[in-house]
Amino acid sequence: MPAHQRASVTKAVCPVHPHSGTLHSKEEELPKQDIIVIGASGGGVEALQVVAAGLPEDLQAAVFVVLHIGKGIDGKSVLPEILMRAGPLPAKHPADGEQIRQGHIYIAPPDYHMLVRCEHAHLVLGPKENRARPAINPLFRSAAATYGARVTGVILTGSLDDGVAGLAEIKRRGGVAIVQDPATALFPSMPRCALEHVGPDHVVPLEQIAPLISKLAATERAAAAKEEAMERNLLELTCPECRGPLWEERQGPIIEYRCRIGHAYSALALAQEHDDMVERTLWSAAVALEEAADISEKLAPELGANAAERVRKKREQLAVIRKMIGDSALK
Repeated sequence: MPAHQRASVTKAVCPVHPHSGTLHSKEEELPKQDIIVIGASGGGVEALQVVAAGLPEDLQAAVFVVLHIGKGIDGKSVLPEILMRAGPLPAKHPADGEQIRQGHIYIAPPDYHMLVRCEHAHLVLGPKENRARPAINPLFRSAAATYGARVTGVILTGSLDDGVAGLAEIKRRGGVAIVQDPATALFPSMPRCALEHVGPDHVVPLEQIAPLISKLAATERAAAAKEEAMERNLLELTCPECRGPLWEERQGPIIEYRCRIGHAYSALALAQEHDDMVERTLWSAAVALEEAADISEKLAPELGANAAERVRKKREQLAVIRKMIGDSALK
């Protein structure tokens, strides 16, 4: 698979220097959790404000945030301003290639994946993952590949399960996994899926996440990476985004589906995308049938005696499709 389609899996040790706030290699020290990656979706603005409010001004870590904002509003997002008002740390959309520093919050901008590689943040206009760009998994994977045991991954409120595969990769490389208690999440699906598939180190209410992050950032811990082979099999299915061939990738308890372009899905996201595609197709058929019936009515004098029957059949077919769409929406 081309390198630009996925976050790099080459491990590089680039810990954050504890005094200057820039990055510096100090492999002889036990790792502290000085790279914090946070993913959120539905309900995420409110949850991120709570986290930002609880982080200390002298936090010895760099924080990276992905919120599912798609293309934003007119290509813009005000999340940095919201988080700066909520807490003491500066927050911003990083420029591509910007050097990262402790005590800063870096937020993925609209319509770009954000990756973190040795000393720098990178913005990538790559294929969507789990129907989203920015998506959580690319950030989590890139942080795990570069910083290993120094990474703390956090899953907050959200629908479906973006971030679960990335959180598993953080755990696999010796990092720490934190999941918001689903009972405190406005949308509990993402935290619940992380609980089911990852086995997080900490499951805590929203209000306790910031103090836990701060504590981990100041605490040395021994950690070990875990090797898990990946199985990759070509399926007789196609990518709902580009119609290319689809592969199933299994690594430990995590299963993802990826096409040659790089679109990636969990099982939940793949099923949802196909459901949406079917509905779009049915609505297109409904529009075509309605227009065909209208044309037959308008051209009845030219079409002759069969015009009324043509209209009747088109209206019947349209009613069937509308019922299919309605029945599907109720399930």
